[in-house]
Amino acid sequence: MLAVPVSRRTVLGAGLTAALAGCAPQRSAPTWGEPAADRVAVAPSKSAAARSQPVQRVHDTLTKYLKPTADNPKHPGYAGAVALVMVDGKTTLHTAVGHALRYKAGPVELTAAKRVAMRKDSIFDLASLTKVCTALLVLQLADHGEIDLDSPLQRYLPDFTGTGKDKITIAQLLAHTSGLPVGAKVTGLPDNTARWKAVLTTPMIRGAVPGDTFRYSSVGLMVLGRLVEKLTGKSLDRAVRDHLTTPLGLKDTGFRPLTWLADKQRLVATDARSSRGLLRGTVHDDVANHLGGVAGHAGLFGTARDVAVIGQLMLNGGTYGGKRLLSTEVLQRALTNVNKGKKAIDAERPTRTADHGLGFELNQPWFMGRLASPTCFGHTGFTGTSLLVVPARRMVVVLLTNRAHPNWSWSNPDTHRVAVHNAIA
Repeated sequence: MLAVPVSRRTVLGAGLTAALAGCAPQRSAPTWGEPAADRVAVAPSKSAAARSQPVQRVHDTLTKYLKPTADNPKHPGYAGAVALVMVDGKTTLHTAVGHALRYKAGPVELTAAKRVAMRKDSIFDLASLTKVCTALLVLQLADHGEIDLDSPLQRYLPDFTGTGKDKITIAQLLAHTSGLPVGAKVTGLPDNTARWKAVLTTPMIRGAVPGDTFRYSSVGLMVLGRLVEKLTGKSLDRAVRDHLTTPLGLKDTGFRPLTWLADKQRLVATDARSSRGLLRGTVHDDVANHLGGVAGHAGLFGTARDVAVIGQLMLNGGTYGGKRLLSTEVLQRALTNVNKGKKAIDAERPTRTADHGLGFELNQPWFMGRLASPTCFGHTGFTGTSLLVVPARRMVVVLLTNRAHPNWSWSNPDTHRVAVHNAIA
């Protein structure tokens, strides 16, 4: 029997698929309406006369999507958002709009008194921005001579088994040309050992040839997270802490924030209609949740400032605050298009090209907008997050939204990304 194709959004949305998560049927979401007693929360900012024109445009763009728009007439684009822009290492824009929490499970709209306003230091579920950190750890291993990026993963991770998978290299996993599917089935298994075995033995897509075609795959970064764990001798959350966030001074980034964050009001909510109820501080991605909240493809939480520092690290050629975390040589390779001339398959983004580095999207107007160029790089996250680095302008742009609150299907986050990036351009 042929497998029925499952879309990437269907696979990656938390609490949404019987195909991956065995969740209960969802209740229909209500049509959105602005409560008369509530005012949209907007972080204090300078007067319009005191702001530069791009800052005003970004502020206005962010505020616009707090309500339904012509391109999304039934619902707002998100409940809240934070945007941050750095140029030459200095913050030129940092603003927050809307709410970090607006709905409770159902989803049911909270009264104005029970909502939580978005803050500049609000902590978001970063979703697939986790992949950026996993990629950086893999590149560090290459820098230290512990792996050869062009070698098959199986050389280092023998449990990565299945027909044709002995040919899949680490570089292909980072470039999403491995031929692995977007998601893994980990439900109905007795423990994490069994779940990780299912991830490592996930079969390739029928007919796929390693290195031939771009197909976005979360499985690829899941298995690279396991590679990091094996070669560092640390769990992935500890490896991220010890080799990335601590050296960079990032105190607000980590997995499972309910275990380390003192001020829980800083947490930004995601889903409010999944079988797990309201999600706030618990990973949105179902597979990552089943794996305990720590995985190479999703699970990190963090602030806009911390994400910007990661972007600045790469813009600086591998250094930040006087510390070198990556060599210029390995980072240059990672930010070079390794998929020239290759086919890209993405049914939901038909204009997408295969252009990709080792862990990073390159020159993708579908989310970069008019800031896109051959040297532009970054990544997006399913919950509404994105990181964009524009080397020609010495610029880092971070946009974090909670577009998955209360329902990820309410809006297309690429619309907001393009609008904000165009406002900056």
